[in-house]
Amino acid sequence: MSSTVSTARHPCEELIAHLTRTSPLGPGEAARVIADVLAYFSEPVEEFVRRRHGELKARGLTNDEIFPRIAAELPGRRVAAPELSLRQLRRIVYG
Repeated sequence: MSSTVSTARHPCEELIAHLTRTSPLGPGEAARVIADVLAYFSEPVEEFVRRRHGELKARGLTNDEIFPRIAAELPGRRVAAPELSLRQLRRIVYG
């Protein structure tokens, strides 16, 4: 029975090493945290807008409050979203 060792590097190896040096996380935990963060920020613009609209609507905000707020949040996404008008935001939610 032979054993093979993978020589493939993790794409975030340096970040994992940094997190294990600067936090109580082990390598496996650091890799899972990184994967969770990357998944969170890889959400497509349309899904983000619909999700945030639903979350803010559930908090009792009105559309007049919600759409400017979402428009202000979009530039902070991992990949810069295109600048969308309030009308475009409404179209994403309501079609």
